[in-house]
Amino acid sequence: MRQPAFQLSIARLRDGQVLRGFRAWHVAVVLLALVVALAAAVVRSSALGTPSTALTALITYAPFILRGFALNLAMSFLAMAIATILGIGLGLMQISTRAAVRLPARFVTHLLRNSPWLVILFLVTYFMPVEVRLPGGWLVPVPDWSKATLAFALPVMGNISEILRGAVRSIPSGQWESAEGLAFTRAQTLRYIILPQCVRRCIPPWMNWYAMLTLSTPMASIFSVHEAVANAQASMEAAGARPELLLPFYLFLLCLFFVYIYPIAVWTRVLERRYAVG
Repeated sequence: MRQPAFQLSIARLRDGQVLRGFRAWHVAVVLLALVVALAAAVVRSSALGTPSTALTALITYAPFILRGFALNLAMSFLAMAIATILGIGLGLMQISTRAAVRLPARFVTHLLRNSPWLVILFLVTYFMPVEVRLPGGWLVPVPDWSKATLAFALPVMGNISEILRGAVRSIPSGQWESAEGLAFTRAQTLRYIILPQCVRRCIPPWMNWYAMLTLSTPMASIFSVHEAVANAQASMEAAGARPELLLPFYLFLLCLFFVYIYPIAVWTRVLERRYAVG
């Protein structure tokens, strides 16, 4: 059965094909479009005779938006660290020879990989406590951004688990047999022979998922987390909520994420070529 176009696009994004497809002229076209759009916004603002132009408002509130973008990056770093550590553990459980370990790990992996990120975000945000009581009676508040960070880490964790499982399975079986002939245990074979080879194979898809994770962090604005998009919306309201503010403010957000993500996409493509398995 033919897949719908949006499902194909999501599959391509998961595989990193969209990010890998960028070329230098794509960047030039995007930058040209941004310049034209900003010019159009300024012209429209001037035509409406507003006391201050949209560009002036953007310059005024840019530091506030950049502080929000710093929170986006902090959430992406923390979420990726959590997802990597837990994903490696889950991936190792998936390749266990014991069914009692392997089957639950496989179920958790598929559950996290195939659940909508927004639903996970809602569940984590509403089920996690507002504050945690420590043994000494101290109450420690749990901020919304930390809940969002954990929520973003869960689906990426499932995908990293699957990446590790696939990388281990891609190692030729002859290496397992050779290690067994040298009296290596399964744990020693994994530690000294298999996993070192998997690192190179895992890095490009790992970077693709980090890019997707970073692009997903604006969803935290739904729960009043003061990241870049939420701060941009608050800035537009403070500047008068004029329609001509929408284009320059959202284009500024697009530029922030594009300038940060595009080098990652290029670097990922370079590593894929360098570590290509023949």
